[in-house]
Amino acid sequence: MAIFDLFSKRQKRQRGEMPDVYVYDKISNKLRVQIVHIIKDAVGTEMMYNDSANDIYESIHKILCREYGTFALKARSSSNFSSVYDFFLTTEEVEQCLDIIELTFKHIDVIIRNELWKFQQTKGFKQEPDSAISELNERFKESGIGYQFESGELIRVDSQFIHAEAIKPTLRLLASEKRFAGTNSEFLCAHEHYRHGRNKEALVECLKSFESLMKAICEKQKWSYEKTDTAKNLINVCFQNGLIPVYLQTQFSSLKALLESGIPTTRNKEGGHGQGVEIKNVPDHLASYAIHLTATNLLFLANCEINMR
Repeated sequence: MAIFDLFSKRQKRQRGEMPDVYVYDKISNKLRVQIVHIIKDAVGTEMMYNDSANDIYESIHKILCREYGTFALKARSSSNFSSVYDFFLTTEEVEQCLDIIELTFKHIDVIIRNELWKFQQTKGFKQEPDSAISELNERFKESGIGYQFESGELIRVDSQFIHAEAIKPTLRLLASEKRFAGTNSEFLCAHEHYRHGRNKEALVECLKSFESLMKAICEKQKWSYEKTDTAKNLINVCFQNGLIPVYLQTQFSSLKALLESGIPTTRNKEGGHGQGVEIKNVPDHLASYAIHLTATNLLFLANCEINMR
């Protein structure tokens, strides 16, 4: 459904009142209501003889109750929809809100997308999955909330430019080929750790995804390498086999040093080894840097291989 550029929005932009810094620990009631509108249009209305929509809301409710260790999200509720989304509208726990958004849009993205013909005939259905996901992401941006729904998960966003130019293209590329499934899973895992503040674990997953991509390239190209090779050794294999074109090697003479010292060193110093007596804290800005650097390197190396074919 189209997002209307209302007079009040234009006035707020002119007065400089639109948010330009992302927040992660607050979701306004206005945004929650907007998201419920999207869900109702994308799933349909829960009512008698509307089995498709009913099944979706029942599935979401059961999953949340099991994971939260309760029998119902709301006492004396009239429906699964009411239980879930009345809870969504009132809970003070932002991560619970994000749980519900992510879980609901996973259902929209997978189940409804795969059975779209069935839902198109249900009562209240007005919005197809791509449109619903696009509107959700636009509503996040409009409200200054630093999350986007990408590749079936909520991804934390620090910079909209970097997200658009590095993260999204990387996720699309990794999802396009089965051989990158491991890389994709590890890169998404890094985002999940980062979203929950597990920054050491995020660094480790960044390095694992970086190594997995190079191994996938080596397998495809039948380049010799050891299964136990670390990032440094894998980088050497890629350079020795001309993954970087000769005419670019002079121009990018520092690339090898960047790849060797960027992600691996960040992880080795901050994330992956024993920390000794002093407990190390990996700050958010370092984890964010590692994730964005990882995305840039994954995209660059994968595109280098594409240009070799």
